[in-house]
Amino acid sequence: MARPTGRVLTLLELLQSGGTRTAVELAERLDVDVRTVRRYVDHLIDLDVPVESVRGRYGGYRLVSGFRMPPLMLSDDEALAVLLGLIAGQRTGLVTAAGAASETAAAKIRRVLPSRLMHRLDAVLESLAFTASPGEFAVPDSGVLLTVADAVGNHRPLSIRYTARDGRRSERTLHPYGVVAHSGRWYVTGVDPEIGEDRTFRLDSIADARTLPGSFEAPAGLDPAQRVLSGLAEAPYRHEVTLRIQGTVEQVRIHLPASVAKLTEAEAETESEAESEAEAEAETEAETETRTKAKEEGWLRAEIRAERLDWLPSVLASLDLPFVIERPDELRGMVIAFADRLRLRAEIAD
Repeated sequence: MARPTGRVLTLLELLQSGGTRTAVELAERLDVDVRTVRRYVDHLIDLDVPVESVRGRYGGYRLVSGFRMPPLMLSDDEALAVLLGLIAGQRTGLVTAAGAASETAAAKIRRVLPSRLMHRLDAVLESLAFTASPGEFAVPDSGVLLTVADAVGNHRPLSIRYTARDGRRSERTLHPYGVVAHSGRWYVTGVDPEIGEDRTFRLDSIADARTLPGSFEAPAGLDPAQRVLSGLAEAPYRHEVTLRIQGTVEQVRIHLPASVAKLTEAEAETESEAESEAEAEAETEAETETRTKAKEEGWLRAEIRAERLDWLPSVLASLDLPFVIERPDELRGMVIAFADRLRLRAEIAD
């Protein structure tokens, strides 16, 4: 036989399905008498659930329009998924400026879970480690995020107040195409209708956002994530690096993702006959086979913008592909110095 608490929750679910339910109908569904139904309704009212009594021939009970309060009944897998999702969102920057919301939500879930399940979940959470700590990410305001997302979904223009990296503030109009979370930051990408150019903005740099009258059509087949990655790769930085790399896009992208480098097809630099003969004499059979295979692959031009160059020599070494540094000369010297250090360390015996 079902316990009274279970029947009260079942009554709540029946009322949430909509419409007016007669006392007789509810009594039959709950397998109780009409007087007990009235008592269960009183229990719900004591819990601040707005149940209305409807008089007349077709009277009965119903919930106030718009009210929803489903009971929290989670399986072990569901509870673990919810808590891990909340914690992972906080640790990876997928939260809004109201960061306490994830903590309070997790606390509410923990309070209503059975102790048996809570002890098991605590064991998982205590043994779980993250490579990033809370507070390392710039998170957006929840109001800005919700407004932007609503404009994206309904194809509405936006007016935003934006602060650039150099501190300059401006008010922009944007036709937003999508919201993208990348490396602990949130971005909105779209087009500025006043200048007709694609733009990408960090949501944490937007102080205010409001929808404007009208609507727009987003381009067919648009990939907002790819637009953000391309925009990050083309953003202005201190150094502009241009390389030619012999290999496939897949090989290069392993170490130079779309957010770091822009790749286009390029022509290989021709070698002199003397250089080719000298190289051929010095090569082993295996090296010759590798070189021949490399010649059959095309050349790619990689354009990289970076604040620092010291990380590039090790990346180019990890590519293990033929490359030519077109600019800057400073990088060429850094790669040579890096290669010399590797050679010296490799020659050191125990």
